[in-house]
Formats: sequence, C-alpha cells, structure tokens
Amino acid sequence: MPNVRAIVASNATTPLRNGTIPRRDVGADDVELEILFCGVCHSDLHTARNEWAVWPTVYPCVPGHEIVGRVTKVGARVRAFRKGDLAAVGCMVDSCGDCPSCREGLEQYCDRLATVFTYNAPDPHQTAPVTYGGYAQSIVVKESFVLKVPKNLAPAAVAPLLCAGITLWSPLRHWQAGPGKKVGIVGLGGLGHMGVKFAHALGARTVLFTSSPSKVADGKRLGADEVVISKDATAMQKHERSFDLIVNTVAASHDLDPFVTLLRRDGTLVLVGAPEHPHKSPTVFNLLLARRAIAGSGIGGIAETQAMLDFCGEKNIASDIELIAPDGINTAFERMLKSDVKYRFVIDMKKL
Repeated sequence: MPNVRAIVASNATTPLRNGTIPRRDVGADDVELEILFCGVCHSDLHTARNEWAVWPTVYPCVPGHEIVGRVTKVGARVRAFRKGDLAAVGCMVDSCGDCPSCREGLEQYCDRLATVFTYNAPDPHQTAPVTYGGYAQSIVVKESFVLKVPKNLAPAAVAPLLCAGITLWSPLRHWQAGPGKKVGIVGLGGLGHMGVKFAHALGARTVLFTSSPSKVADGKRLGADEVVISKDATAMQKHERSFDLIVNTVAASHDLDPFVTLLRRDGTLVLVGAPEHPHKSPTVFNLLLARRAIAGSGIGGIAETQAMLDFCGEKNIASDIELIAPDGINTAFERMLKSDVKYRFVIDMKKL
C-alpha cells in the first residue's frame, strides 16, 4: 500500500499543509491516475473547516473532487481505460450498485445511503478511516466511476466540470431546459457560470441574477440573454410569474421568496448551493397560489456526467479557471470567501 504526497487539512482552524496519505494497491477492477489538475470547490472549504453539521469532517482530510489525471495503471478486468489515457474522477468513487437509484444511473441518490464520496466518506477498502480526495499525487478508483475526458478541451479547464459542471447540468436536463423555456441562474460563481453556459447552449432563454453590477458584462459574455441585479426590486418585478425554471447556486443563507415569485405556474426553483446555515423559511402562499415548487438537486450520476463531458466536447464548453500552484491553496480559500475568482481555481498538481 503506497504513500503519496497530498495537501492535508489537519484540523478546522489551521492552514492546509503538505503531507502524505496511503492509497490502496490497484485491484482487478481499478484504475490508478496520476493527478494532473484538481478544481477547488466551495465544498472543499466547508469540509476542511468542518462547517457542515450534517457531515462532520474526519481529520486528516484531503479535499478535492474535480480530478483530471493520466492513467498510470489498470487492473486485470479493466477494459475502458489503458495506461496513458486522460481520465477524470468526480464527486463519487463507489455506491451499492444494486438499489433502484443506482440501477437507474443515479448513484448520487443511492437508496441504501451507500454512495462513497471522493473525500471524507467511510472508506470501504479500509485503506484509511475515510476517503481522501484529489489534492494529492495520485488516486485509485473503481473503473465504473472513472470518466473519459474530451480530447479537444484543455484538461485544466475540464476539472471543474466534474462538480460545478454536473451540478448545473443535471437539474437543467432533469427539468428540461431548452428551446421555448425561460431559465434563471442565480449567482455567477463556479457553479453559476457553468449554468449560464449550459442553459444558453441548450437553447433556453437564459437570465442571470447577480447582486454585483460588475458581473453584468461577464454574464452576457458567458451566454446570458439578460442580466438582472437581484437587489433591484423594480428589475425583479418585471420578471414576475415568467420563469419555467430557476437554478439557485448561492452557497450562503438568503431569502428565497424574491425568486419564488418569479416562477410561472408550475415553475420550479432548484437549490444546488449548500449553505452552512439554513435559508429563511419561504412564504407558503407564494407556493400555493401558483402550484410552484422548491426542489433540490445534487451533482449527477456517472452516466449523465459522461454525457455532460461529451456535450462539452461537442460544443467546446469548459470552465473559466485560474490555475494555481499547490502552495496557493490557503490563499485561494480566502479569495473564494470574497468571491475573488473568475470562476474556479484549479490546482496544478504536477507542482506538488
């Protein structure tokens, strides 16, 4: 069982530092990747700092679930990957595989609650108390949870698609965003900028909601047909009862009612941002009087993640990124808290 270099959170309050972690030996169904790039997700920060009460952090913790790497070894039963292939790993590395959700390709919703997330989840292989993520030199993953990377896209810019991308792709596809639909995206960050790109590419009328006037031009550059400043009550009122779907990416607690009132009858507000504190309870009458719904959506299954990657390859879509060295991770966390990134940090793991 080899030890590999990694960026490690030792507790909730001290900076992440270089260290080593164990990785399991490559089994018959496994693929080993040398990690080239790993995106930096807001979930990484929440987990490193133990900010989610529903998912306590086990230390040491190695975050990272937006992984692109080069295959260095494959098991005897692996057929889809060969040494030297470019491949990717997202938010999951295993599930029960046998429940209704898993059989439908929705492993993230495993009915037996057996989804094994890429980090801070009980490790079924008992290599360590919990799984360790992509802020590391390499990773070993079951073949069925490894993804093919489009050859025409820059690998570093593909990395955030493995979480930020699929987190927006899945609800947009599930609620059938496309021609004839009016779709809102709330927030222009790592998730939101992918939502704008996807909604536009799928053919929907795309409206970006942001609290920052400085993001208007960028929102339109990314594909928004219109950008609305969410703090402007008059601008918001002009869109009442007009949206089929609004996907809210904001990962901070806020009032949902202003967005609920923008939904047409039978419209849906989908929450994909995971705040550390609950949102204010929405006004029930805003839901009752137009048969509106508030829903949640979490990442996507392996099949739909591959479909998203294939779509990105066809449409030449990738994330807008800022590439950083491994020793820049703590600064990146602080800048993320200030929304000072356009629009996703990606660590160049070759420099670890």
